[in-house]
Amino acid sequence: MMTKMGKYCKAYPLQRLRQYSGWSENIQNARKEKQQVDGKEVETVRKLTDKDFLYLQEDYTVTDGIFVDENIIFDKVTSEWKEFCEQTLKFAIPVYEPIEIKDAEKKDKKNTDR
Repeated sequence: MMTKMGKYCKAYPLQRLRQYSGWSENIQNARKEKQQVDGKEVETVRKLTDKDFLYLQEDYTVTDGIFVDENIIFDKVTSEWKEFCEQTLKFAIPVYEPIEIKDAEKKDKKNTDR
């Protein structure tokens, strides 16, 4: 399966996300960590603390990593959650203005028409 990178996400400390009254965590979806147990390397689900950073994705889900479709910790997207993200966390997806290529071409022609 190919992982999917969204167009925009922003990292927040878990402590800020936990301020939302409807917050819940799919803890089993946290990223795995390699640890030595009895001389063997094993993968365990990492324990999330207030200081860990999670990623608020453009679709308002929260992931433990930058990929929009992996390690989904929170996916109960409601209008209240979106409002919390926008008002409290100041989450806003930037709008990029399209680049006007014609102007650049005109400048290039002025430089070459000597």
